[in-house]
Amino acid sequence: MRRAVFLDRDGVVNHAVVRDGKPYPPESVLALRIVAGVPESLAALRDAGLLTIVVTNQPDVATGEQSVATVEAMHARLRAELPLDDIKVCYHRDEDGCDCRKPKPGMLVRAASEFGIDLAKSYMVGDRWRDVAAGQAAGCASFFIDHGYREKRPDPPYIAVKSLAEAGVRILAGFPRENKD
Repeated sequence: MRRAVFLDRDGVVNHAVVRDGKPYPPESVLALRIVAGVPESLAALRDAGLLTIVVTNQPDVATGEQSVATVEAMHARLRAELPLDDIKVCYHRDEDGCDCRKPKPGMLVRAASEFGIDLAKSYMVGDRWRDVAAGQAAGCASFFIDHGYREKRPDPPYIAVKSLAEAGVRILAGFPRENKD
């Protein structure tokens, strides 16, 4: 079985657009800005044998605020510029009741089946409560990057970090598997 680091997209891999204290995805490929240190962190994780898989909710497609073509163009750019093994996307809203929209663990579970991943030996890195909850539900150690958004905070247990770079360093240093707040 393989190990993986699952990553939220907006706010972890690329900068989120923050309006009124809430994070939103960039509006276009040109507006997509990769967070400093992310390419190096992902490369180090992959060099250590971990898979790097983005798992992202993109409900703006369901609401008509963004097109699938725009999201897929952003993902093509991320794949071209970053050492990623895969990108899983949920285009649904909460009301749709799917099993892939975080906080449900569907995207992580599907990736685990597809790639032969041991979820109990894997990690989730996110900047919203939904990310942490999805990781917890899948049995992963969950890291929370607190950008101070004005929204619900995750429930413990999770590991608080300032960035993907910090989470990567802790993962590579053999951070204990126990989740601690």
